[in-house]
Amino acid sequence: MSASLVIAVPSKGRLQEQTQTFFARTGLVLVQSRGARDYRGTIEGLEGVEVAYLSAAEIATQLAQGAVHFGITGEDLVREMIPQAEARVVLLERLGFGHANVVVAVPQAWIDVRSMADLDDVATTFRLRHDRKMRVATKYVNLTRGFFARHGISDYRIVESLGATEGAPAAGTAELIVDITTTGATLAANALKVVDDGVILRSQATLVAAKGATWDAPARDAARRILDRITAHDRARAYREVRTRFPGCDEALLDEARGRFGVVAPFGGPTSSGMLTLHCPPDKVHPLAEFLRARGAAAVSVSALEAVFTNENPLYAALERGLAEKK
Repeated sequence: MSASLVIAVPSKGRLQEQTQTFFARTGLVLVQSRGARDYRGTIEGLEGVEVAYLSAAEIATQLAQGAVHFGITGEDLVREMIPQAEARVVLLERLGFGHANVVVAVPQAWIDVRSMADLDDVATTFRLRHDRKMRVATKYVNLTRGFFARHGISDYRIVESLGATEGAPAAGTAELIVDITTTGATLAANALKVVDDGVILRSQATLVAAKGATWDAPARDAARRILDRITAHDRARAYREVRTRFPGCDEALLDEARGRFGVVAPFGGPTSSGMLTLHCPPDKVHPLAEFLRARGAAAVSVSALEAVFTNENPLYAALERGLAEKK
């Protein structure tokens, strides 16, 4: 029996490790029954779901074709490889790893080029002086064209990079580059600098849904179960559980705590014995504890949360909205 839902994840490297760790934290354990060379897998204890192990670029392609339901890949690849991405996919959640920026970088020797406006001036001067357009080496052809158009720059031509893009200016095959960077160290080592307003995209690993996939009832049910766990994990990271009990614990105190510390009371207000359970943002825990003790609490306990499940699932709601917009 074929799977109702297919989710594509990176097949190798640091991104694969981080993806597996992310899923494991949410209680979704990825299983490759035949070992690391197996390019198909499952999620432990979750029926009707198949995991496809692909390269990050292949994941973007499969999402564009609707061949998989979910994929985890860099937002840079989604926006580069899928024209008008929002019409074909739903970018559900940025996952907090795989960070990298797509940037415009010019030689450090161009001391007068600090902004895209400066680069526009240089491009015009370059064309008049050399009777040809300035060359931009990049693998990000679509992102580059869109970004340069938004800045009104037209005096350039793209040289598609097949190797180490950052080496193009030194090799004489381009005057500047558009490339991805994490720390900027490689750019600096090649005597390049990022233009001040030249960050095209701040990318990271993203959970993406394909609008063109077959979203029948079994697929939607599997998606809801996966997104339930991810949402529950997100909520748990956003709060700490704070518990206390004392006679002065009443609705008025709870209302004040809500206003001052952004707490929620997931199980309602104080009980008749003054017992109160709150979920509090981590940076407000200590002020909240001081507040409660100042009003009579003899003890306040704080604990981490593993998962918080509620009837509301914003990720699944976002998926449904995106699918409803499909043309």
